[in-house]
Amino acid sequence: MIPGNRWTVEQASVVWGISPEKVSGYCRRGSIPGAEPADGSWLIPAGAEKPRDAASGQAKPFLKWAGGKGQLLDSIRRAYPPGLGKDITKYAEPFVGGGAVLFDILNTYEGIEKAYISDVNSELICTYTAVRDRAEELISLLGDYQERHLSLDADGRKKYYAGNRSRYNRQILSPDPDPLEVASLFIYLNKTCFNGLYRVNSGGLFNVPAGRYKNPVICDADNIRRVSEKLQKVTIENKRYDESRDFIDGNTFVYFDPPYRPLTDSSNFTSYTEYSFDDDDQRALAGYVRELSDAGAKVSVSNSDPRNSDPDDSFFDDLYSFAHVRRVAANRMINSKPGRRGKISEILVTNYEIPENPLRC
Repeated sequence: MIPGNRWTVEQASVVWGISPEKVSGYCRRGSIPGAEPADGSWLIPAGAEKPRDAASGQAKPFLKWAGGKGQLLDSIRRAYPPGLGKDITKYAEPFVGGGAVLFDILNTYEGIEKAYISDVNSELICTYTAVRDRAEELISLLGDYQERHLSLDADGRKKYYAGNRSRYNRQILSPDPDPLEVASLFIYLNKTCFNGLYRVNSGGLFNVPAGRYKNPVICDADNIRRVSEKLQKVTIENKRYDESRDFIDGNTFVYFDPPYRPLTDSSNFTSYTEYSFDDDDQRALAGYVRELSDAGAKVSVSNSDPRNSDPDDSFFDDLYSFAHVRRVAANRMINSKPGRRGKISEILVTNYEIPENPLRC
């Protein structure tokens, strides 16, 4: 009899969306902590994460991104719609940001035939496009940035950073920017700025100060190549989220990670573009989710949980009353005061039922 706190190889393969043979291989290599041999097979701790083996071609986000979903990925993964990669063969992620969910799906589900990402941040989209289409040229430039940056002392790095930030902002203002220079500077600044923030002022100019990193990895050539390969099947567009309608149909899973609703008046400290995203925009997004639901698409949405600061605030519960609203634990990753970085909850909305299956929850 199998203990309730253990998975068989077959059960783990269903949860992770890979073959039983691959699960067994992970067990043999010791890649799954706590896995034990049993009757010619293996027993695996229930809830174990799928191993991430970079050598096997796993792409990972190539940018640090405020609000990125790396730390929530396990909860989001457990709420993927049934049939993903089988009946559901398309994936869309407007508000792409760092793309943690995008790369998890492209790494895991070979049955995803087409994908679509978009964002209103034109420099971000320019960077994704360069990684997809001009990976080797980008790697060459990033290698030069890394060599120069690491050769300097602390003061030299600050000056080098400031000069590259000015170059980047000149590109933003240019009527004819160089896409490769924009992309390479975008990644350089992302890897060397304070906390990996992307913040712009009202004029759309990047204004984040330099960070203090001893040996930042500016050029991860192997990962850029893996990401480039994964992005070959992805349509990349500099558009609003609600301009994705032509791609989305009843065979599509759509994940929305919009700018979060601030928990307090003072917590809206950063802007990723010169445009705001207020409560009216949140309502418009919910209306679009309802429209996609009526078209048969499977949709999931992340956002902040206003009940962290006001237990009676039912903004999202009311807004998504036509769907399912769950609360998941998260860490407050960016705060100027370390003592205020801790566990909070976020909401995860789905317009579909998640089977009551202990292997998924």
